[in-house]
Amino acid sequence: MDSSFFIEVGLLQKSHIGERICGDIFLSRKVKEENRTIVVLSDGMGHGVKANLLATLTATMAVNFTAEHKDVHKIAEIIMNTLPVCSERKISYATFTIIDIEENGQTTIINFDNPDCIVLRGPDHYLPEWHTLTLESGSHKGKEIKACTFRAQKEDRVLMFTDGITQSGLGKGTYLLGFGWDNTRDLVLQKVKEKPDISAARLASIVVNKAHANDGYQSKDDISCVVVYFREPRKLLLCSGPPFDKKNDKYLADRVKSFKGKRILCGGTTADIISAHLNLPIEDTLEFDDPDLPPVSYMEGIDLVTEGILTLSKVTGILEKHDDRTELKDGPADKIIKMLLESDKINIVIGTAINVAHQDPNLPVELEIRRSVAKKLANLLETKFLKEVKLEFI
Repeated sequence: MDSSFFIEVGLLQKSHIGERICGDIFLSRKVKEENRTIVVLSDGMGHGVKANLLATLTATMAVNFTAEHKDVHKIAEIIMNTLPVCSERKISYATFTIIDIEENGQTTIINFDNPDCIVLRGPDHYLPEWHTLTLESGSHKGKEIKACTFRAQKEDRVLMFTDGITQSGLGKGTYLLGFGWDNTRDLVLQKVKEKPDISAARLASIVVNKAHANDGYQSKDDISCVVVYFREPRKLLLCSGPPFDKKNDKYLADRVKSFKGKRILCGGTTADIISAHLNLPIEDTLEFDDPDLPPVSYMEGIDLVTEGILTLSKVTGILEKHDDRTELKDGPADKIIKMLLESDKINIVIGTAINVAHQDPNLPVELEIRRSVAKKLANLLETKFLKEVKLEFI
């Protein structure tokens, strides 16, 4: 991806009243070898389990076929002709919107029967040139799909949503004689003008919560909004473990000193190396905010100093289960997670020296644990949270 911007993706969903399962499905994938990002939102007909299955099948096919560079017509025809037919209504139906972002920022949007996407360029509404594609074969011959392609710029945003947004409030109060909430764009423009750097997640939540309020907080449909935000990347460096060769201690210290972004040190030996080479004293504390972990320390110019492998293991465990209902506290692992989730480009530097004070050097278990935890953490950040991660062993 163009290093001048980072792609932040935010999502909020609310299920149809009385349903625990949402009938709208959001999927995303980073095609790492091509530096592409693909995001898909699908709305299955109806609500509940059946809608969820239809949308999941649709979104999965859309992501897979888009990743394979299949033609837009072909993607739509395969999806529409693959969906199972409803035994009662004799139709199969799920809408979908696909956003495919290439390495140079070239962005293609394909939309089938979801509300029109909103594209912003900075604080202004941007109108890419849309064209219509018509399906030429199969049981859905004649159906139309909208598509557009444009080169994204820094501070562009794309919003996609299901009709639970645009039809919210239908038949109620202000919208009694109308067709639901049709001024989504006005709200979005207002919020971006008020706070130009508003996050993707925050903007998505504002749109969904407004639609939910329109429905009197009794959702008449599944409600989903996805925001894709092209912005300046936020960088973070996380170092854990001493280098294998003591000669590389200076290299590690220089990396920390010269890094432009936030810095985390995990491990007492790691902190000692940086302290010695950069002449920065370590201030220990008795802040036991997490009974499972040693307290944090402080070092001037370093954003966070914690214990090593125990803390990183807990970070990985929390991130594995993390969802939009996860509540983070003030412990060392929670602090690291908050910083990781607020960052876009994350550099993880892992030292590979064996700590002989802890371990028989003939059985370097600690080193293998550190390696595997680091790899697992990097993979989670890349696949689940769409971060750009560089993992380096020294």
